[in-house]
Amino acid sequence: MTGEPTIHASAVLVGARAVLIRGPSGSGKSRLALGILELGLLGPVGGGFSRLVGDDRVHIEAVHGRLLVRPAEVLAGLIEVRGLGILRKPYEPLAQVGLVVDLGAADADRMPAPSARMVDLAGVMVQRLPVAAGMEPLPLVLAVLSGTPQID
Repeated sequence: MTGEPTIHASAVLVGARAVLIRGPSGSGKSRLALGILELGLLGPVGGGFSRLVGDDRVHIEAVHGRLLVRPAEVLAGLIEVRGLGILRKPYEPLAQVGLVVDLGAADADRMPAPSARMVDLAGVMVQRLPVAAGMEPLPLVLAVLSGTPQID
């Protein structure tokens, strides 16, 4: 996949689907990815399975109506942990995206509109979680991944 354009994002496979984490530099993408990895290993989400797909730069591609994500080749298996540096982790070379988390999202409301809960990426509609700057994203992500019902 060399030469294919990448996006500035991180991704973690949880169970059968990946969480794609987008946001400005310094917004906590790697920190959220690491938190999801740690909790996934403990079993509350994904049936005890979580694995890094990519950190910082990933490739996305629409294939047969599914949004796929893979790590940027040069960064495969690497994740930045502030205060520790770059760590090597087992990684998944390809995953289907099931949730997009947008950190520092300008449209993150206390009660988001249904239109804010979906995003079109590469022509594929994917569930979206907009998270306001300064808000702790991990509990919100866990609520979505655990299927906590919402009242519309």
